[in-house]
Amino acid sequence: MGGHALVDHGRLLDVLGVEVELLLDTAREFPAETPVPTTPGLTIGEVVRHLGGVYRVATGWMTSGTRPAQWQDDPAPGQTGEEYLRDGLAALHRELTAHDPGEYAAGWWQADRTYGFWCRRMAHETTVHRIDVQNAADVIVAEVDDEIALDGVDEILALWFGQRLPMLGLSGTFAGTVAIRTGGHNWIARAGPGETVAWRCSGAEAERADGTVTGSPAAVYQWLWGRLGHAAVTWEGDDDPIGQFWALLRLATR
Repeated sequence: MGGHALVDHGRLLDVLGVEVELLLDTAREFPAETPVPTTPGLTIGEVVRHLGGVYRVATGWMTSGTRPAQWQDDPAPGQTGEEYLRDGLAALHRELTAHDPGEYAAGWWQADRTYGFWCRRMAHETTVHRIDVQNAADVIVAEVDDEIALDGVDEILALWFGQRLPMLGLSGTFAGTVAIRTGGHNWIARAGPGETVAWRCSGAEAERADGTVTGSPAAVYQWLWGRLGHAAVTWEGDDDPIGQFWALLRLATR
């Protein structure tokens, strides 16, 4: 499955900016020590710090041409968590907007070594953690637009299931295919001994899968990331390959 996003990179940059503001609006109103159940062991304050560090790693990777060995991984003395996050975002935004999305940039996904990869990755990283913070604060979780959710489904299947699991040396214990169907789009995820691959497919191909997961784009997106339970989507066909697929994604995204 290729690395091209399903939406324009300018749109993803806009999403990145909006999602940061939504996250900080919530984080500002609740104690930093509030636990975040969807990221066990982290608090709201630590999620803010984590994102600030992720932005610095991404920027460093793009500017140095390799994964940075060191970066500022905590706020400086006297610097708040919000300031640390905003400073990291500002440097990331400058780097992303100084280059064409199709221009080469070092990264960890073989299928897409471009600035566009980092734009997409940071938009979804921020969206998922915004959902985490809003869930932790027990406030209304802002909706994810269908086009962004569909791109996020595509990204997690290609990048995390199809790339991250092989990087970790993890695969299925038995052969099985799962179709993911939402918003008029279809994907197949296939797992087996030594194999985890995913690709965009036709409706006819999806119908031949061993098991099928369907739901609204936002629900499927959050379910794939472990941010919604199984009741948010519909399972059809054989439960076993779907269960294996779910378990492998939890290993890929932990």
